[in-house]
Amino acid sequence: MREFSVPAQVDLPDSANLTDAPFTRADEDPGQIMFRRLDGGAWSAVTAAEFRDEIVRVAKGLIAAGVEPGDRIALMSRTRYEWTLLDYAIWTAGGVTVPIYETSSAEQVEWIIGDSGATAVFAETAEHEATVASVRDRLPELTRVWGIDAGALEALVEKGADVTGETVGDRRGTRQAADTATLVYTSGTTGRPKGCELTHGNLVSTARNAIQGALAEVTVAGSSTLLFLPLAHVFARLIQVACVESGIVLGHSDVHSLLPDLASYRPTFLLAVPRVFEKVYNGAEQKAAAAGKGKIFHAAADTAIAYSRSLDTGGPGAALKLKHLLFDRLVYRKLRAAVGGQVSFAVAGGAALGERLGHFFRGVGIVILEGYGLTETTAPATVNRPSAIKIGTVGRPIPGVTVRIAEDGEVLVRGINVFSGYWHNEAASKESLDEGWFHTGDIGALDSEGYLRITGRKKEILVTAGGKNVAPAPLEDRIRANPLISQCLVVGDGKPFIGALITLDPEALDPWKKAHGKPADLTVAELRHDPEIIAEIEAAVASANKSVSKAEGIKKYRVLDVDFTEESGHMTPSMKIRRHVVVKDFAAEIEALYA
Repeated sequence: MREFSVPAQVDLPDSANLTDAPFTRADEDPGQIMFRRLDGGAWSAVTAAEFRDEIVRVAKGLIAAGVEPGDRIALMSRTRYEWTLLDYAIWTAGGVTVPIYETSSAEQVEWIIGDSGATAVFAETAEHEATVASVRDRLPELTRVWGIDAGALEALVEKGADVTGETVGDRRGTRQAADTATLVYTSGTTGRPKGCELTHGNLVSTARNAIQGALAEVTVAGSSTLLFLPLAHVFARLIQVACVESGIVLGHSDVHSLLPDLASYRPTFLLAVPRVFEKVYNGAEQKAAAAGKGKIFHAAADTAIAYSRSLDTGGPGAALKLKHLLFDRLVYRKLRAAVGGQVSFAVAGGAALGERLGHFFRGVGIVILEGYGLTETTAPATVNRPSAIKIGTVGRPIPGVTVRIAEDGEVLVRGINVFSGYWHNEAASKESLDEGWFHTGDIGALDSEGYLRITGRKKEILVTAGGKNVAPAPLEDRIRANPLISQCLVVGDGKPFIGALITLDPEALDPWKKAHGKPADLTVAELRHDPEIIAEIEAAVASANKSVSKAEGIKKYRVLDVDFTEESGHMTPSMKIRRHVVVKDFAAEIEALYA
């Protein structure tokens, strides 16, 4: 058993809560810019005083509408400024925010509102309101639905005009560090989503220790970030809180308008799931190939990777420096410009990034700080620091956190970030929490310096008919690195050998067809049998198999004629495969592998 602990750098008083930061900042420096929001196509500043005053006005409306301390208020919206405003207004009124992904189905909305006992819901669009309306008859505790785009905030401000500032202050004071601030529902990769009770202390203490202790070199004076991940996800939510706590200027965007928003906002750091970086790399590779510059791109990529690796072994030599400088002018500068031109760091989590991709981006000039955590750990448990990075690992514990590897290899976490339990699910809480230790369900290893590597999921370990234990994630990650491949699901539990379901990336196929002289109207169903496509997949599978023993390698695979998507129910909003759903829906294809 190995264990590694980092002492907390920031202690939190019992009376602390999430509303302290915006109110304190408004008192101490009212003109300080906290946010930039899109207004008529331009970014306008929101000062600390303006944000505090907006919080108060909306909180007054919530109080006037009957929201009581501890009431659960659901929030279904894309990432936007109003999401953050409502989050802090709900906390200021003493409520508990229950996020719902904007893409959630009616069944998922019904489950989360019903399970949490939410008495009200903010729905962003008319479509979201209609989704809530379709299940409202089965939600007796839900008494109010407020449409954000329908003017609900303005109506609440008007409704709360007679509520005094003293009343708002009293409500703020009802919440302390140990009180629940939010119920964040798990992504449901293994069944029904469970509501994780995260306290004010979890969010404030984790944010302060992560920013001041783990990422101090990233969040220097003048730092800014553009948030585009769903705020319903704990990763984005923690960054939102960290920005408010530390003075990082925060902007909100949407994946549909991300590239122009990055160009105009020009953040200094980003956070994203690894799939975003895979898409950036694959897109750049495909674009270069389509322009007849594929060899240049591959040479630039190899140089970036070699340059990054040299930083860990004494630094680059003169010849490598010269090649790196040349490709910086030809290739790297354009990649940095695509994310605004000022990004030096990016924080990644949610899945494995892969060493090659990590080295590539560091060589380009964007250091990706890979971290690890779960909803139950308020997002980060570990993270790489700019001055103490070990690519291929997910870093060391953040201050205030201890990581232990159990006898069976499971990663255990204890500290300031660990949730208080699952909402109304005592059995699941007892199963996951043991004397303060959270059993993550992930398999990993700690090295002598405290760096953590995640090697698989405990419940996803496949045991073949021959008794061989196989972790699917490393194989899947390597196969997915191919630009033509979208997703991969490794199977073989109880079977004679390991197999895989593979899907093609529709975005990558159009430029590939053009570059290879294929008819533009060829469908995925037709392309999956194309000899050149099959050769690409064979190469990807062969490369993945080199990382494991012969018994663990993929013997057979099937290329599907559809992709796994969130809309089909096969992916979570945070881009994780819902394995049990895929296995059920593609049972015939899996059986065909072993026919």
